[in-house]
Amino acid sequence: MNRPVESRESRVEGDSMGTLNPLAAVSQPSTINSQPHLSPNQKAWRRFKGNRLAVVCGIVLAILVLIMLLWPMISPYKPNVLSDAQFQPPSAQHWLGTDVHGRDLLSRIFYGARVSLLVGVVGASVSLIIGVLWGAVAGYVGGYWDSAMMRIVDILYSLPSIVFVIVMITTLNGALEKMQTKGLSADWAKTAQFLCLFAGLGAVSWLTMARIVRGQVLSLRTRNFVDASRALGAGHARILLRHILPNVYGVIIVYLTLMVPSIILYESFLSYLGLGIQPPQASLGSLIAEGAMNINPIRVYWWLIVFPGGMLVSTLLALNFLGDGLRDAWDVRGN
Repeated sequence: MNRPVESRESRVEGDSMGTLNPLAAVSQPSTINSQPHLSPNQKAWRRFKGNRLAVVCGIVLAILVLIMLLWPMISPYKPNVLSDAQFQPPSAQHWLGTDVHGRDLLSRIFYGARVSLLVGVVGASVSLIIGVLWGAVAGYVGGYWDSAMMRIVDILYSLPSIVFVIVMITTLNGALEKMQTKGLSADWAKTAQFLCLFAGLGAVSWLTMARIVRGQVLSLRTRNFVDASRALGAGHARILLRHILPNVYGVIIVYLTLMVPSIILYESFLSYLGLGIQPPQASLGSLIAEGAMNINPIRVYWWLIVFPGGMLVSTLLALNFLGDGLRDAWDVRGN
């Protein structure tokens, strides 16, 4: 008997249907299910951990903050205690030397770095509150109010910020001196001076934050989830605080990290000019100014400038690299 001859096409089709397709059908779901579902925050954290430089800078900053907090309890030298060991070079007794009044420079640097970071964090917080509220309200309301509020921002942008801060702090210091002659205590005057410095630095740093938040809110207020919340009866404040702003937190955190070093640099410059932190208090800027004042043609006390300047540069670089890492982690377009 003659057997029916299978064509080549039928054999290939049968092999592909009986052998290849079941394997493909089995292997394909396993490949898809092997990838876990990650939230945007988890994806950003994974991208941030992949940036080794940003992670190292974050660890360095954490170690520096821990040392700044613990140093007054473990150091044998107090930052404002005078001694007879003036202008001692770095040695086993004083690791970074001493200053013109015989004070241990290492203790002074950690104390000054703590003050500078405090000024940077508080100033950035003031800028955060003003900038986020201003930009969120302007972007959500829109129309005439948006135009009017952003024109105010443009006017403030046209002013030279550092000159504005110098004029404001000088005016406030003059008012505090008059109040001291009328019975204001020195402690209250120092507290008021700190508050004026925080307010002055925060008052000129919120403009960019307001623009960034306003742009993000403008792009989010027309989304479907906002319309759904409005249809369910949610008020404007609830929509803005519970639905829109949580989607902007990533951008806010990134810019806040980049804002802290700029405020620290502002404060250091003002302290160098004598308008910031006043003696016997210390900041990194005032320590650099004291070191520059003790430079003379006979002898240069290099450690009074090199070590405070190195601490300032290291802190600013670490904060900037950390901010860049956070920005790259939250920027999904670059991944």
